[in-house]
Amino acid sequence: MMDVSLKKVQLPNGESLGYREREGGEDVVVLVHGNMTSSKHWDLVLENMNSKYKVYAIDLRGFGVSTYLEPISSIKDFSDDLKSFLDALDLDDVALVGWSMGGAVCQQFCVDYPSYCNRLLLLASGSTRGYPFYATGENGLPDTNHRLKTYEEVKADPGKTLAVQKAYDTEDREFLKSMWNMLIYVNNKPDEEKCEEYVDDILTQRNLAEVYQALNQFNISAVDNEVAQGTGQAQDINIPVLVMRGDMDYVITEKMTNEILEDIGENTTFVSLPGCGHSPLVDDLSSLIQTLEQFLEEKEHHKQ
Repeated sequence: MMDVSLKKVQLPNGESLGYREREGGEDVVVLVHGNMTSSKHWDLVLENMNSKYKVYAIDLRGFGVSTYLEPISSIKDFSDDLKSFLDALDLDDVALVGWSMGGAVCQQFCVDYPSYCNRLLLLASGSTRGYPFYATGENGLPDTNHRLKTYEEVKADPGKTLAVQKAYDTEDREFLKSMWNMLIYVNNKPDEEKCEEYVDDILTQRNLAEVYQALNQFNISAVDNEVAQGTGQAQDINIPVLVMRGDMDYVITEKMTNEILEDIGENTTFVSLPGCGHSPLVDDLSSLIQTLEQFLEEKEHHKQ
């Protein structure tokens, strides 16, 4: 098994970020996790990617072993931290892989700091138009006709924010397991030991409501998403982009994926991951790694 070490780095803004570093060759790949996770959830990818790749996985601010001194208010806060992280490690020619919320972070990073990234791989990613946060209806389900607008509304939502935050506060492991088994895993589940490790990781999050609202208002498209007018920056991403979605993903809709493809444009490649839900890392690890590495290889040939 490849050696993976957990380290920390100090940023100029006072935060310190945890990260996992996997030995490898000269091609650098940086993995950016989603909501309710950290670099820990990338463990199987870190262990199984080809040894030609030098792989890093970061803990975003407020997740894992990273600090959370200053609350985030936007996805850009995370992407600015990512830039500081890369600067601290003297990395500037990297492939970025963003999962779920991490996909939004990587999109924002690529429009703000285009010279750092040579290709962008989006896995079950939030849309270029954000991830809408809908009010909880009387039936307890999201009311898709009522999108919340403010942080205060999102923080007070009973069906999602308050329910998950209560599970965090009371360390209700069974609630979190059942939530992931219902929404995230489709064909496979982690073994019992791994599952407990992942729940430990989920419980490290300290910014749930802030992340929900940051995703709700994220918008680099050219359209208004009800919460924020788009910046139109998505069309500025001109590096090769791979967009991946499990065909059984209950979190990221086909519509959201199509928005990414439309807004970024002709330099995107779409790959459907059959039989996968929101975590292809668990549902079909071998197919996921094959898809990632094939894209990385193709783009290396194009560079030569």
